[in-house]
Amino acid sequence: MVVYNIISTFNFTDCLVLIACSFLAYVFQFYYKYFTRPNKLPGPLPLPIIECGYLFTGNTRELLESLHKKYGDICEYYLAGSRRILISRPEYVERILASSSKDTTFLTRFPYSEGLEELGTAGKGIIVNHDVKSWKFNRQFFNQVIFTPNFNNEAVKWINILTQELEVYWKSLANLKLSNGNLQSVKNEWQLEIDMKKWARRFTTDMIIILATGERSYSMASYYNVHSPEKITLSNALIEDSEKFIQGITDHHFGFTYFIYFNSFLRHYMPFLRSKIRYLLKNRDNLFKTLDLIIKERRKVIEEMPIGAELRPDMLTSLIVTNTERDLNNVKLARDDFSRPMTDAEIRGNLLDALVGGIDETANTFSFLVYYVCQSPQVKQKMIDEIDSVFPPNTSFHLKYEDLLKLKYCDAIINEIGRIMPVPNEIRRYLENPSEIAGYQWEAGTMIHIYINGIHSNKNHWPNPEIFDPDRFYKESANSKMNDKARHKYSLVTFGGGLRTCPGRKLARIELLSLMVVVFGKYDVDLVDINAPLNTKSGSITICGELPVKIRPRKLQL
Repeated sequence: MVVYNIISTFNFTDCLVLIACSFLAYVFQFYYKYFTRPNKLPGPLPLPIIECGYLFTGNTRELLESLHKKYGDICEYYLAGSRRILISRPEYVERILASSSKDTTFLTRFPYSEGLEELGTAGKGIIVNHDVKSWKFNRQFFNQVIFTPNFNNEAVKWINILTQELEVYWKSLANLKLSNGNLQSVKNEWQLEIDMKKWARRFTTDMIIILATGERSYSMASYYNVHSPEKITLSNALIEDSEKFIQGITDHHFGFTYFIYFNSFLRHYMPFLRSKIRYLLKNRDNLFKTLDLIIKERRKVIEEMPIGAELRPDMLTSLIVTNTERDLNNVKLARDDFSRPMTDAEIRGNLLDALVGGIDETANTFSFLVYYVCQSPQVKQKMIDEIDSVFPPNTSFHLKYEDLLKLKYCDAIINEIGRIMPVPNEIRRYLENPSEIAGYQWEAGTMIHIYINGIHSNKNHWPNPEIFDPDRFYKESANSKMNDKARHKYSLVTFGGGLRTCPGRKLARIELLSLMVVVFGKYDVDLVDINAPLNTKSGSITICGELPVKIRPRKLQL
């Protein structure tokens, strides 16, 4: 009552003065804390409320690149109420990426965040899980699924099926462009212009969904129907609207940055953010609804099966039966907290991580690979010669894992693409305990951002880093031997490092090598416009916007 009586005596001018004084007090406290911070590093001056948000235009790669170029290999910036340390030198990240399960100082990527809570990913899955205990539980069974021989065999089987399916769609679209009278005479001389990025993304979508859920999505067929007057009738598809689902996965991954870099007030009230956040939240609800329905239906199928019946080798089935009487892996773990079954929310989190990591990152890596290879005729020819030596032309291309391992130069190309054009922009770590990094002692709660492209372009470890040169990784090259001696252990961090290394890296390589064999082994591939710059967009990852190419069957000597 006393407070009310005092406030009721204020007039409009008094209120304005009070608001102004409060704001000035906030500004004074804000800059006092900033100018008295320990370990002062170079970086942009933060502004009250928006901090360094005035530098963020929606392109994360551009933001990190500008900070690195202007302020050097270690600098700082402020976003979402946190001081963030940006590191771009391999020597500074060794302790961070070489962490062990006993020392959790560098194990957490993100602290608890109300933004991640709103997005529905806080404490779920393995990619952004802040709860170390929960993360270890999920990682144990995620790895247990994808590193089994059955999973690898299933991957190679479906790669063969899907690459053959992809070729059928291309040939059909090419034939539809020919007159009926010329089909027979020019059937091996057709040419087709396609957006390679969109086809690659639909291939990886069909691949990951079948491995993750054991069901087909037919996203390549759906995309074919967009371009063909002759439609393919799809039946028993897991997801009715594959196009919408693919876009939803991409937008969820791409929009993740908004929930990390902006606090709740800015997300929901800043004009240019509000509509974006509303869309991302609606997209979240649609994704969760779809995944929850898939889990519910699979649980029902499993419950109706007799105990001991053979189960599907997909991730969803394995996660559902984990630590139940149907668990054929029968892994005995000493810790009680690993001995319980997974909840539906935990399964959904792991499935979403598999889809997010397995669809866009592999598809975009292959798109970047096609662009750089087509820009480098010598690299392209050397790659094709190696493919022909392992998979002879005019023979059936039945891919086998052991044959793919023989493609050493193709593997070098994949490594070089990961170096020069990494899809992830950064590796994040949240310090659980005080620690020394780069000669500075940091308190617990510090956010560390490892700028991947900065690490990969460090001239002390990569001579001429701006040049695309797969020989850096090719063991038969003198250039490779020279660089191996100079290169730091963590000068290449495409898949991260330590316990947080990407668990899907082996599958990604299998997919990339397989696509290289089929696409470049069977077809002549050229960019529609050799002079066009690489079209990219960057959020939480850097993606290829579009990649127009011309493909036609290779003319092989008999």
